[in-house]
Amino acid sequence: MHGELDILKIILESGLVVKGVLILLIICSVVSWAIVMMKKKLIKELQSNNDLFKDVYQNSASLSDVGEKVDQLPFSPFREMFKSGYNELKKMNDQFSDAEALKSHFQKFGFDSINRSLELGKHQALVELEKSLSTLASIGSVAPFIGLFGTVWGIIGSFTGLAGGGATIDAVAPGIAEALVATAVGLAAAIPAVWFYNNLNSQNEIINAEMDNFGKEFLNVVERTLG
Repeated sequence: MHGELDILKIILESGLVVKGVLILLIICSVVSWAIVMMKKKLIKELQSNNDLFKDVYQNSASLSDVGEKVDQLPFSPFREMFKSGYNELKKMNDQFSDAEALKSHFQKFGFDSINRSLELGKHQALVELEKSLSTLASIGSVAPFIGLFGTVWGIIGSFTGLAGGGATIDAVAPGIAEALVATAVGLAAAIPAVWFYNNLNSQNEIINAEMDNFGKEFLNVVERTLG
């Protein structure tokens, strides 16, 4: 149909600067989608591994029974927290002469050392969960500005056409079209990146809350065992 805009033709006939902007935005989009797919897969895998650990944890007679099996389990946030907390508990148990001395220590000083170890395991898991999210956030923040740069450059090209005395729609349309395409591609790269960044952060917060709950449950088990 006459007068329709051919996006591919506009891109192919655009200037080197705008082409460079579009290529950069396409790379940003590919990277952001790769991160999203990777993080979605990781979260699904960790949630499955958490369920596997909880099954072992809930069906074991004692913490030592879980400790014997934990190294055979795949990586999960709960596993990392348990290993860190349980190893600290074993070190403290080895430090004191008998169970009563250990119980007396906890009565005097509380469970801060165990809690710190649980937090350490939690942070180790969070590092894995939050890896690459900053890149996704950066793409969501920067891509519109990269597109805006292409827009400005396309408009400069339009004004150059006007300055040359060709004040017709045919003279300015290519530059304006380049500008609009750069803006559209910038938004197309940024919007999914921002949305998935917020979505992945929300899922990480849920896992974080679950880890907090597991840490409290672990401390309760230690306290009941010593009691």
